[in-house]
Amino acid sequence: MSRVDAQVLGQQTRPIHPAREIAKQVAIVVAASLFVALCARVSVPLPFTPVPLTLQNFGVLTVGLLLGSRRGFAALALYLAEGAFGLPVFSMGAGVAYLLGPTGGFLMAYPVVAFVAGWIFEQRSRRGSEQGSKQGSRVFAWAALASVAAELVLFTGGLSWLAMLTHSVSLAFKFGLYWFVFAEVIKVLMAAGVTSRWHQQRAWQR
Repeated sequence: MSRVDAQVLGQQTRPIHPAREIAKQVAIVVAASLFVALCARVSVPLPFTPVPLTLQNFGVLTVGLLLGSRRGFAALALYLAEGAFGLPVFSMGAGVAYLLGPTGGFLMAYPVVAFVAGWIFEQRSRRGSEQGSKQGSRVFAWAALASVAAELVLFTGGLSWLAMLTHSVSLAFKFGLYWFVFAEVIKVLMAAGVTSRWHQQRAWQR
């Protein structure tokens, strides 16, 4: 065995320090929550609805797809905790009262949304490893499918909450759905594109 081979083998068999790995995972989750907060700063209030047009949902989908179900859920749960304690991570406010406002249903659904997106995309990863196909259009398609399913969860939560506040299903759809369909399609495609590109980059580095 050559000296180089011995060094490579030593690197591959070197044990991972548990504390270091935990710190790494915590840092990833915290960074992901801050990424969603950064996306929330891109927000456009609309005069005909209390729900703003924001890049937040793109951040949630991307975090779920890239981090997976468990870490995605943890990152968005942390994000809600940050906002509940008053940190300015939401698009137009902070605090528990804001979570109980018109956008509260969307916000409170975020951990589940990230979990659903991550879980569905993880199924693609398992099937891809079995079938030998991990990159390209199939990655994009699975990411888009996972994002659409997660969006259904998001709008179910958001519209249900709005219906409770307004006592009207039609008003809930008017305030929380009709104006956002096209933008959500764009966010789904963006999240799927970022995820596909990320996996391609990782494949090239192997």
